[in-house]
Amino acid sequence: MRDTVTGLISTYDITGRYLDREAIDSLRAYFGSGTDRVKAAAYISANASSLVKATGAALFEQIPELIRPGGNAYTTRRYAACLRDLDYYLRYSSYAMVAGNCDVLTERVLNGLRETYNSLEVPVGPTVIGIQLMKDVLKDALEAQGIANTSFVDVPFDHLTRELSEVSV
Repeated sequence: MRDTVTGLISTYDITGRYLDREAIDSLRAYFGSGTDRVKAAAYISANASSLVKATGAALFEQIPELIRPGGNAYTTRRYAACLRDLDYYLRYSSYAMVAGNCDVLTERVLNGLRETYNSLEVPVGPTVIGIQLMKDVLKDALEAQGIANTSFVDVPFDHLTRELSEVSV
C-alpha cells in the first residue's frame, strides 16, 4: 500500500527531479492534516458499528424499497450483507484516509467488487448512495468531535463512488 509520501517521492524519482514547490506544498498539506487523520481513524475504529448502523438507517429511509419484499436488502441475510459491505467500505476508506492515497481502495476493494456485484446482480446505484451517506455521517460525527476541517474524508469516499459509478450493471 502506498501513501502520499512514497507516491510523491516515487513520481519524482522516476522522472529524476528534485522535489519542487508543488511537491513540498503537497507534503505540507498531508502532514498538516496528519493529526486529524489519525483522530478520524481512531474514531472510526471505536465507533464503526454505530457509523454503519446510522448509514444503513439513512440509506433505508432514503430508499425504503431496498428492504421491502423483492428489494436487494430484503431478508435478514441480504440486509446483513449490505451492512457488512458498508463496514468494508468504511474500514478501507479509513486506511486510505490515513495514507492520503486511494490505491488501497482500488487494489483491495474495487478490482474484485465490480465483477462480484455484476455476477450477483447487486445494483450499484444504492451502493453509491450508501457510500455518500456514510461520508456525511462520518463527517458530522468528526465535526462533533472537534475536527473542523474534514475535507480529507471526502477523498476516499468520493473515489469509491466515482469508480463504482463508472460500472455498467
